[in-house]
Amino acid sequence: MFAGVLFALAAGLMWGLIFVGPEIVPDYPGALQSAGRYVAFGLIALPLAWFDRRRLRQLSKADWAEATRLTLIGNLLYYWCLASAIQRTGAPVSTMIIGTLPVVISVSANLLYGREEGRLAWRSLAPALLLIAAGLVCVNAAELRNAPSFDGWRYCTGIALAVVAVACWTWYPLRNARWLRANPDKKPATWATAQGIVTLPLALIAWLLVTIMLGSQQPDFVLPFGPRPELFLSLMLVIGLLCSWLGTRCWNEACQRLPTVIVGPLIVFEILAGLAYSFMLRQSWPPLLTLCGIGCLLTGVIVAMRIKPQPKIGAINN
Repeated sequence: MFAGVLFALAAGLMWGLIFVGPEIVPDYPGALQSAGRYVAFGLIALPLAWFDRRRLRQLSKADWAEATRLTLIGNLLYYWCLASAIQRTGAPVSTMIIGTLPVVISVSANLLYGREEGRLAWRSLAPALLLIAAGLVCVNAAELRNAPSFDGWRYCTGIALAVVAVACWTWYPLRNARWLRANPDKKPATWATAQGIVTLPLALIAWLLVTIMLGSQQPDFVLPFGPRPELFLSLMLVIGLLCSWLGTRCWNEACQRLPTVIVGPLIVFEILAGLAYSFMLRQSWPPLLTLCGIGCLLTGVIVAMRIKPQPKIGAINN
């Protein structure tokens, strides 16, 4: 349990970088950032796949198909929606919506998989979820005080994209955790590398389509790497390595050690890291309301981790 939490913490610290990436290069479309990140992820996975080729050969066609589905929805679609939402609504509003993930994932996991993996009693889980929800409200209320103005259409499309991102990243960690727990003989690092391998051709196709679209719709945009290629390529490599491969590996390690209903609240580490990095980028300290929200978030996670799952249905029957 303790090792699983540490791995989830490490993943969250790395995943938090995705919230500041769109703010560092705001002149780059979200679709181009998504394709660039996962091209970098795929290129990083290639040498790793060579060293891990024996274990990769043990994956079945069904496993590769599952890796492809996870990549399309949890990687490419999720990051495109998130980056685009941040650019349309600003980081505070998008963070408010993405910040509901710990609650949404916990409730979804308890509803879908509680019977098989041991259900957390709603009466016991409710205080933790309320603490997390209160923390998210405090953090985002503080952020929205200084939210920039927005036009109606751009704001509404940003909200819609953020909601789709929540749906993608509710589905991805639950599905990914289920596969890992159903295949305890498979190494989490191998599974992360497999997702990187299937990501590369998909990301290259996405990059080609995005550049064609930009060439026709934004002829002034410098192709193929935009107006600041050194910064953009460096950022994509860092995010591809830390957020995509290493972060995914740490998350996979956590998923094999923790019940699915416990994994959900640990997504909060990503939100906390994203907030910390955002304030570092702004070179300012968080206000008191934000600090109160962070305290609620951490307390909620601790409370959730102390809950003991009820026995599995099958175990009771036996």
